[in-house]
Amino acid sequence: MSDATRAGRQCVVVMGPSGVGKTTVAQSLAKRLGFAFAEADEFHPKANIEKMSAGIPLDDDDRAPWLALIRDWLTAQARDGRDTVVTCSALKRRYRDVLRGAETRVRFLELISDPEVIEGRLKQRKGHYMPASLLASQFAALESLGTDEDGALVDVAADVETVIERSLAALGFVAAPRSAAAG
Repeated sequence: MSDATRAGRQCVVVMGPSGVGKTTVAQSLAKRLGFAFAEADEFHPKANIEKMSAGIPLDDDDRAPWLALIRDWLTAQARDGRDTVVTCSALKRRYRDVLRGAETRVRFLELISDPEVIEGRLKQRKGHYMPASLLASQFAALESLGTDEDGALVDVAADVETVIERSLAALGFVAAPRSAAAG
């Protein structure tokens, strides 16, 4: 066990297909919990972004170095004494296994909803390289959290604040009240 794990450092990976609300939920959780935040999309190499922008799904070879970068960032944050929240699709168990290799407790928050709801959100989203046309490939690849994986599932059909409250409760966190976190 690493020093970071012994020191109680942890990361919450907010996961799910594109358009499910990972960034919104993760940023809110990080703020409420006082954790460092990272957007996994920022770790993608240019070639991955170009591929997705062209409507071509990533394969495991494309994802491997990206996941390793995220894992290494999580380890660096833990070694520096920071808890983290990161967005990452983490669609397959083997991808989550890479992230679990970080020197911190890695927990997953899987955001779930009907594909039709997510497709509607993606069609309205502006300025993102992930086209709605790739959503079906993400749902096809999705392996939901296993009962033996450290994490929780939360439906995103409710308003954002309700999703945040449910997420905190599902993960067993007691966060600062909204008024304190907002300041």
